[in-house]
Amino acid sequence: MSLEKIEARNYEIKVGEIFRDLKTYLQSFPYSRYIVFMDENTKRNCFPVFHSEMKDMDIEFDPVVIQSGENNKNLKTCEHLWGELTALKADRKSLVINLSGGVLADMGGFVAATYKRGLDFMNLPTTLLSMVDASVGGKLGIDFEGFKNHIGLFQNPQRVYIYPTFLETLPYRELLSGFAEMLKHGLIADYEYFLRMKDAGQPEEIGEEQWKDLISSSVEIKKRIVETDPLERSVRKILNFGHTAGHAIESWSFTSDFSLRHGEAIAMGMIVELHLSVMKTGLEASRAEQITDYLMEIFPYYSLLREADPHKLISYMQQDKKNRNRTMLFTLLEKPGKALYDIEVEEKEVLEAINYYLNLRKTND
Repeated sequence: MSLEKIEARNYEIKVGEIFRDLKTYLQSFPYSRYIVFMDENTKRNCFPVFHSEMKDMDIEFDPVVIQSGENNKNLKTCEHLWGELTALKADRKSLVINLSGGVLADMGGFVAATYKRGLDFMNLPTTLLSMVDASVGGKLGIDFEGFKNHIGLFQNPQRVYIYPTFLETLPYRELLSGFAEMLKHGLIADYEYFLRMKDAGQPEEIGEEQWKDLISSSVEIKKRIVETDPLERSVRKILNFGHTAGHAIESWSFTSDFSLRHGEAIAMGMIVELHLSVMKTGLEASRAEQITDYLMEIFPYYSLLREADPHKLISYMQQDKKNRNRTMLFTLLEKPGKALYDIEVEEKEVLEAINYYLNLRKTND
């Protein structure tokens, strides 16, 4: 597997066979301490690979382990991580390495950026979702009082190193979660890429080299959008397609007996927002139906959502960070490959779109 370099603003992203380049970087920019944030899954499946590849370097890596899961993406876990950094006597010349999925990429960067007013950090994503989404773009944060990413800031990593071989350690639902974000990239900005993803087949059928190429394409799309609008004042908002409804569905699922993965909820959210796009931004109904059928084919229909109160889902959406003046603002599609942002949507329209999704399985059956 080769190594591909993607130039982002103020940092680099490397995809492929990363470890030789990582060693060169660490030798060129020595730090006083190297702290590796991970969860129990990456400690078991990925840290041994990292440690083996880096063992010939005269560097001691201090592992700090937390419990995995979105329910741990909170201030309490941050306090634990700040405490670990303090116990290790980490100074402002220390480096935090997030060897992690999306939860810890968001939270680990947030902890590093706020400890002693900021430590350098880099991301070594271990899940597909973190490779194409959380590790790129500089958004850091944690959940608060049940609301997704309610507290956070913008801060870029020093570098991002993406090693597609780590995908072999993932359960299938985790692959699906990242796949949803990749499909979203195509729907909002590059429909040809969406069709290429569709032609690649089911996620378990994709090989390592093809993953590298697809991941690189997704990262390029996100990087291009982020660099146009780093602080999400305008066009970067198109990356939120599927997320206003999806975050609400995801947050609600945490109160049920079955928590959804982020990408699973986003796939549901995209179906809801495809229907809103037909209503609000002129997306052709036939196109929306084709995309919806494909999403329903790839992502399971979770009957648990039938238990959700649509008004409760809307209450979550009303807390979305994109809203303004108590008005719900959505990112919707004008056509496949082109998204519009800050589209005002009324509560009754959202209710119609939610009920459309809830009735899809009945219709198909």
